[in-house]
Amino acid sequence: MNGERAGHYAKQLQGELVYKAFIPKPLPPEPVIQFDAELTNMLSRADQGIGRLDGILKSIPNPELFVAMYIKKEAVLSSQIEGTQASLSDVLEKEADILSGKKDGDVKSTLNYIEAMNYGLKRIKELPLSLRLLREIHKILLTDVRGKDKTPGEFRTSQNWVGPEGCTLKNAIYVPPPVFEMNEALGALEKYLHTEKKFPILVECGLIHYQFETIHPFLDGNGRIGRLLITFLLCLNEVISKPILYLSYYFKKNKTEYYEKLMSVRNSGNWEEWLKFFLNGIVATSDNVVDLSHKITDLQKKNKELVRQSMHRYSAKALELLEKIYIHPVFSVNKAKDICGISYNAAKGIIKRFVDLNIVTDKTDKKRNRKYFFKEYIELLNEGTELR
Repeated sequence: MNGERAGHYAKQLQGELVYKAFIPKPLPPEPVIQFDAELTNMLSRADQGIGRLDGILKSIPNPELFVAMYIKKEAVLSSQIEGTQASLSDVLEKEADILSGKKDGDVKSTLNYIEAMNYGLKRIKELPLSLRLLREIHKILLTDVRGKDKTPGEFRTSQNWVGPEGCTLKNAIYVPPPVFEMNEALGALEKYLHTEKKFPILVECGLIHYQFETIHPFLDGNGRIGRLLITFLLCLNEVISKPILYLSYYFKKNKTEYYEKLMSVRNSGNWEEWLKFFLNGIVATSDNVVDLSHKITDLQKKNKELVRQSMHRYSAKALELLEKIYIHPVFSVNKAKDICGISYNAAKGIIKRFVDLNIVTDKTDKKRNRKYFFKEYIELLNEGTELR
């Protein structure tokens, strides 16, 4: 391997401390990526996985019902990689309280991620994917949460480093480029985003994600922005018709290997092994989402039939509420009343029947303001977000 294929380490001086920072070369890699049989096969499998996923999306009735929940799951997983202690269940249960003004740091961090993603998905339809957009998204991500003192919305003006909690520049695992070289690398990356690509888009996603993480331009939030960047690239290039493929679960499960593969590119120029790992993540994630979509569709059919057979009096409104709780799987009677446009008593009656039919459960002991949980649906989506 070419030890300087992706860049080189340069000595830096900070006071009496001497350390080495990595100075990345611009994309595309030189020498060019070598598509051996394994990498070619992995790319083919990733393309097929994406095709199956998009086919499922087009066959699901009302796919928008699921997209919002997938975004929430991605937000939870991506935030957990950074140490946030909030499961999907926590976010769903506390979401209404947070949005109404009550603060819970870890849940708020995850909700910020959801807002940042939705903002970015909207903006890339009207604004090119750019450094300006990344700064705007970063500002949303770190508003009023841990990291709010790390210049939200601004690229760093000092040296940062990567390593275990409490490590210093002296014993860091990785030191990104100093500020001047960082700005040069960011300029080159933005230019690359807007040039005609040399490789298939899935390969480009892997290259660009690596390059962003290597530049590490923010004092905090680089991992989350880098993972969002993958989704934006997939949607912008119409690889997927809906924002429903995220690699955070794969990166979380394979966290050690993920960091090792990134470092292997920096230390030995091993782009090909990183891309195999990245494309394998596309395959695994596509298969996971397809499987989950089948399970959700089966659940939807089962519960619709149950409501039709058991709730003749409220059938139309009950079916409407059943559809809406795929977006609002934790809800109150008042919430059900509002989203279905029915009276409080009608909503209460439908929910009571849902409880009797074991479609939803009531976990609270309160007599007022009870929360109801679409338990089976939440359990399907909760995989991988549990706190251990």
